[in-house]
Amino acid sequence: MRPFLIFVFLLPVTLTAQYTEMINTNQPGQSQGAFSVGTKVLQFESGITLGKEKHNLLNTETKLFNWDYSVRYGIWREELEISLMGSFQRNKVSYTVGTAEEDPYSNFKSNTLGAKYLVYDPYRKRELEGPNLYSWKKNNRFQWRDLIPAVSVYAGANFDFADNPFLPYQESTISPKVVVSTQNNWLGGLVFVTNLFADRITTDYPTYGYIVTLTYATHRYFSIFVENQGFKSDFYADNIFRAGAAVLLYEDLHVDLSGTLNFKNTPSLQYARVGVAYRLDMHSKDEFLEEKGKEGRELRRAEKDQKKANKKALKQKKKERKRKDGFELTPEDDGGNDGI
Repeated sequence: MRPFLIFVFLLPVTLTAQYTEMINTNQPGQSQGAFSVGTKVLQFESGITLGKEKHNLLNTETKLFNWDYSVRYGIWREELEISLMGSFQRNKVSYTVGTAEEDPYSNFKSNTLGAKYLVYDPYRKRELEGPNLYSWKKNNRFQWRDLIPAVSVYAGANFDFADNPFLPYQESTISPKVVVSTQNNWLGGLVFVTNLFADRITTDYPTYGYIVTLTYATHRYFSIFVENQGFKSDFYADNIFRAGAAVLLYEDLHVDLSGTLNFKNTPSLQYARVGVAYRLDMHSKDEFLEEKGKEGRELRRAEKDQKKANKKALKQKKKERKRKDGFELTPEDDGGNDGI
């Protein structure tokens, strides 16, 4: 991921569950939010990028086409999602000195299969506490605990093909990628996401970097973002800036537009991207995140006792509905002789 990244969530994530009534995505930026899409939600995110790169030392100018894609699915628990993320790129290089031109080349820049798990959610406990019923001001002002983010970890495997012109090595490899994501949902429609990552760790050219993204929801259906992404390896290092906007067309579909640039000339980057995200919502019910430790055990014990009480009450009702000959005698009706 790159130095400054903007991550767009169209709506704040619900506090008691991963699932939201409206789609939330990782687009149009490059960072990953801390929360998953929700169990039984299948989500597709994709975009087309057109751009230009100019390298002053090599005297080259490159026109590029890139297609990025992501498939995400919430499975087993609200905290967990699995995903396939990648991109395919085609470059056409020309020389700024002379008339020589290289043949176009293309390949997959990345294909990563992985899983993300939410390890800490500060919003769960706040929701259980409920709002302050005596002070609107306290519920709607900044508090120091708002600086504590939700935290998730991601682990994935990169599948790289042989003879790939976008990679510094030419053999086929499978290498790990790990990401630590944090997310703050602040009042006023602000969402702040950070990523720290290590990519292709076991190769001769590992990449380390960060992404920070700030998103602002101007209202229910429109968001803007800014982002900074920084990364470094022995093959390539850069500091990239992005900005853009996303529009929610309806609860399961959004489109976005963004631009990317950097501030160096080896090479300089200028990209424009248009993207779309769509989800198949098969989520049947909210599966609330479990409390951990003693509080969690007490909560689950209370829920279990309540279920037993409900089951017992239902059994009693069914018993009372039974009739003999279409009616049921009570002790008062038969003088306490049990119907004899």
